[in-house]
Amino acid sequence: MPDALDLLRTRRSVKPADLAAPGPSVAEIDTLLAIASRVPDHGKLAPWRFIVFAGDARLKAGENIAEAFQADHPQAKPEEIAFERLRLARAPLVVAVVSRAAPHVKIPEWEQVLSAGAAAMNLVTAVYALGYAASWITEWYAYDRRVLTALGVSPHERIAGFVHIGTPMRPVEERRRPALAEIVTRYGA
Repeated sequence: MPDALDLLRTRRSVKPADLAAPGPSVAEIDTLLAIASRVPDHGKLAPWRFIVFAGDARLKAGENIAEAFQADHPQAKPEEIAFERLRLARAPLVVAVVSRAAPHVKIPEWEQVLSAGAAAMNLVTAVYALGYAASWITEWYAYDRRVLTALGVSPHERIAGFVHIGTPMRPVEERRRPALAEIVTRYGA
C-alpha cells in the first residue's frame, strides 16, 4: 500500500477506455464505499448515495443510455449507438455518486453538494490506495432526465459523477499541474 502523501502526490486519472479487469472484488467495493462515505457532512445528512454498476448491470444501464441517444439522434449510425450502449462498460466497475442535496433549515444546499463531491474524491483516492485506477467524469447522460430516471435517480437528485474503476492497461503519464504561484494567494502578503 503506498504512503498516503505519495499516493495523493501521484494520483492520476485514467481514461475509462484505458481501464481493464481486474476490478475490485465485492469486499473491496464495500471498503471503497465505506471510505467514500467518510467525508465532511454538516448535520449528518448523508446528502449523497451510490449506485454500483458491475457485471451485466453496466450493459443494462447502457441500453437506457443508447435509447435516449437514439431518440435524440434518429440518424445515428449503428456504431454510434453501440458506443453509447457501452458507456458504462468501458471499465470493470462504475460507481455513480448521487447528490441528494435539498433545502434544509440549517445546512446550506451548497455544503451538501460539496459533501457529495468530497464523497466522489474519497472514492477516487480509495481506489488508488487499493491499487486500482479511476476516472471521475460526467458526460451528457449525467444530465439527461430520461437516463437518470431509468437508472433510479429521483427528480430531486443529481449525478455528482460516474467513477470508472479498473486496472490501467498501460503506465499512466503525468500531465502538467498548475504552479502554486498561479493558484495561491497569501492573504495579507
